[in-house]
Amino acid sequence: MATLVSSAGAMLAMLSENSVALKLHALSNLNLYAQFLWPEISTSIPLIESLYEDEEFSQRPLAGLVVSKVFYYLGELNDSLAYALGAGTLFDVSEDSDYVRTLLDKAIDEYASLRNKAAESKEEAVNIDPRLEAIVERMLEKCILDGRYQQAMGMAIECRRLDKLEEAIMRSDNAPGSLSYCINVSHSYVSRREYRQEVLRLLVRVYQKLPSPDYLSICQCLMFLDQPEVVAGILEKLLRAENLEDTLLSFQIAFDLVENEHQAFLLNVRDRLSKPKLSSPEVPISREPEPSQTENTTASEDVQMDEGTRVSESVVSEMDPVEARYAERLTKIKGILSGETSIQLTLQFLYSHNKSDLLILKTIKQSVEMRNSVCHSATIYANAIMHAGTTVDTFLRENLDWLSRATNWAKFSATAGLGVIHRGHLQQGRSLMAPYLPQGGAGGGGSPYSEGGALYALGLIHANHGEGIKQFLLDSLRSTNVEVIQHGACLGLGLAALGTANEDIFEDIKNVLYTDSAVAGEAAGISMGLLMVGTASEKAGEMLAYAHETQHEKIIRGLALGIALTVYGREEEADTLIEQMTRDQDPIIRYGGMYALALAYSGTSNNKAIRQLLHFAVSDVSDDVRRTAVLALGFVLYSEPEQTPRIVSLLSESYNPHVRYGAALAVGISCAGTGLSEAISLLEPLTSDVVDFVRQGALIAMAMVMVQITEAMDSRVGTFRRQLEKIILDKHEDTMSKMGAILASGILDAGGRNVTIRLLSKSKHDKITAVVGLAVFSQFWYWYPLIYFISLSFSPTAFVGLNYDLKVPKFEFLSHAKPSLFEYPKPTSVPTTTSAVKLPTAVLSTSAKAKARAKKETELKEKAVGSEPSASTSAAGKGKSSTEKGDSMLVDNVPEKKVEPEPSFETLTNPARVVPAQEKFIKFLEGSRYMPVKLAASGFVLLKDLRPEEPEVLSLTDAPASAATNAAAGSTAPVQQGTVAAMAVDEEPQPPQPFEYTS
Repeated sequence: MATLVSSAGAMLAMLSENSVALKLHALSNLNLYAQFLWPEISTSIPLIESLYEDEEFSQRPLAGLVVSKVFYYLGELNDSLAYALGAGTLFDVSEDSDYVRTLLDKAIDEYASLRNKAAESKEEAVNIDPRLEAIVERMLEKCILDGRYQQAMGMAIECRRLDKLEEAIMRSDNAPGSLSYCINVSHSYVSRREYRQEVLRLLVRVYQKLPSPDYLSICQCLMFLDQPEVVAGILEKLLRAENLEDTLLSFQIAFDLVENEHQAFLLNVRDRLSKPKLSSPEVPISREPEPSQTENTTASEDVQMDEGTRVSESVVSEMDPVEARYAERLTKIKGILSGETSIQLTLQFLYSHNKSDLLILKTIKQSVEMRNSVCHSATIYANAIMHAGTTVDTFLRENLDWLSRATNWAKFSATAGLGVIHRGHLQQGRSLMAPYLPQGGAGGGGSPYSEGGALYALGLIHANHGEGIKQFLLDSLRSTNVEVIQHGACLGLGLAALGTANEDIFEDIKNVLYTDSAVAGEAAGISMGLLMVGTASEKAGEMLAYAHETQHEKIIRGLALGIALTVYGREEEADTLIEQMTRDQDPIIRYGGMYALALAYSGTSNNKAIRQLLHFAVSDVSDDVRRTAVLALGFVLYSEPEQTPRIVSLLSESYNPHVRYGAALAVGISCAGTGLSEAISLLEPLTSDVVDFVRQGALIAMAMVMVQITEAMDSRVGTFRRQLEKIILDKHEDTMSKMGAILASGILDAGGRNVTIRLLSKSKHDKITAVVGLAVFSQFWYWYPLIYFISLSFSPTAFVGLNYDLKVPKFEFLSHAKPSLFEYPKPTSVPTTTSAVKLPTAVLSTSAKAKARAKKETELKEKAVGSEPSASTSAAGKGKSSTEKGDSMLVDNVPEKKVEPEPSFETLTNPARVVPAQEKFIKFLEGSRYMPVKLAASGFVLLKDLRPEEPEVLSLTDAPASAATNAAAGSTAPVQQGTVAAMAVDEEPQPPQPFEYTS
């Protein structure tokens, strides 16, 4: 085509003619050859523009199109778009050329930007050029007609055209799939919380119009929108359905909601479920106890109370059968919504599958010098983390003397560690900790440090599920003025009442704050934040005012973190408070401002928040603020972990060690449990940094990234384990690095090697407790007991299939991957743990001579008698040779044994450990008796029984043994709970029973 016309001169000359036909001919050819002749045409742009502006000229749109193309090739995209709009329908959105694609992108960006500005300023979109709107609408319509529904939905969301979004979903060939795509897009790309909620409200409406609504997704959306009454309505409808599958679905929804850990919302849903109707009004239902009664009960009664309404058997017999069935289902779903069912099942799973390696702890204990209290405490922390939720406290019981050397705050931490080990033991939490708890009256008699630690432990046991323990903790707080006990009680209360915004508790904690005691005030500040997490209430103002009044740095720091917790997840709503904190003259309050940014925008990957944090990371005068600003990036970016190493890579090479430390922890937080190769590569050089605390941060972060990553998946895991061992055993290593290595050892094998660190649930919702737990954990820089908060971020990596009775039936499913890829780490053996070189035994010259003389005499005697060697010598000799022979036979036989090729799959039995990387390999067997209600490779999954007439075999019936009896043994030893599990870890297996052999 280019060969036909080599110059535009003749056509440009025609534009000056009077004949309209000639002008039209010239413009048509210029439009056709603009791609090749634009340099020449550009010299006559004013002439073509004059034609475009001449209202009497009939071909104005064509002139506009020619000018638009020339401006496009000149790189003037704004002018090009303006003239393209003037070209009207001649600008063909379906044309597949760079020119059209570029201008369409420009048009959509422009339109989206104008719509967003209009929405933010609450004005109508009056300033938007209707021609621009027409182009965008034509583009949307074309996408829908071409079947590119996802592209249309993405554009509609970006351009705030919810009418077009609904149209695209309804016209798509797979509406449920389109809806779940929209949910993901709204979480990942919609940066404003308010608009995201608008999109979700629309999606809920569309979901409900579908012939078979996806209630799982609807309820997740409603949780984002904080509409507990609608969720309760859906659950009740499903519970009352005759179809058993609907009931299983309601249980599944409840489990999925519980995974998001939003305590206040779940209790709201539970309390809105209506009670069963009675056929005869005279028969009373046993009502839910009053809150005050509930909270005063002992921990062993928590379970019954939490489930709300209990209907006695006599009442059920009086009931209409439909209502009786509803009553039974209601009891079950209330147990799930209160979190109690999942906690109990998790406890049983972690207990029965515990694979922690006590030899690692023994090695650490032996290599730690007793004078070094930091490493002594770190070992206690590592033990608690390693056994989190397993109820196995063997190590503590075996080392009571060593443990008793802990004094003061170390004693506080040692006692609190029991709360991590027994986390979730709701029924017996109180009796477990009884020997250490304040005994009432002015003189409790126990150490205030262990009493405070025990109250903190109760909070850790009941974290986010504190209905039955809140009152006890509150009474303990009111009845003491000892600051150490107040410290423990405040932390415990904050954990137990997480996010419930209880006014009474807030006032009591505030009273402790106003005593202006540094130790109690720090915990009070954090506790107020935990209590009001995500409420963005005016309480933050009171806390900020007091932070300016007090002189205690500890109190200001506690309040700074507490204020940050109150704006958790509030995004742009928190901007005013963030601005106020980040401009403050006090560096501690600016430090709190970094946490506020981190938590308000947690998991959003919001560009504005990232820019602000990077600005403070390089410009603030305080090292504390700079370190925290970099660390905070980890919280903002955890929904896109692969971005973090890229963003902090330059900061990890900063000259400032605080910034390097922050970069290490940012990667640890956002890439936790992913085993991301880039994250490991970034952290590796930092583990041998020249500054001790940077090494500490890098070791902890590396352990967080490598949780549940096996050596078969990444060989650097084995290297890292050996590096930790070397640091721990090295007598010349400094304390900070050693502490980091000890904690890292605990995190690597957390929860009996059955948990990972997970900040997002499977529905991409933040796990509130986990994010808050890591935020407070990162504060351990100032206060070591806060290390235990990391246990809040642990999620069990298990597939637990449940039947209608919420029991765990035995059935098999497949993991289509080599077993070695995801197996537990091999237990360590004794030789690898000894570092001391065995020295030759000193032999005295006199004893050597005596031995030689005796040997000579024996030989002479034997020769004289001419006898055989004595029986005993002979037997010993034979024994030795046979042993040597046996050994050599064993060694020789090993290579001969054929090594069978490893199978490419393994069969797993419900419940099974399924690590995150393994989930994509999980398959359910065809013809299996049980099928999941929703396809999920891990978590709590409800199963349909396809052969209900057959008898069921159940797993997980071995609940951890009761510890109430152990508690009665007195407070000299830590309360032991996992006796059976402890034996399994420590003892040799029993020999087989005697039997008679018959050929």
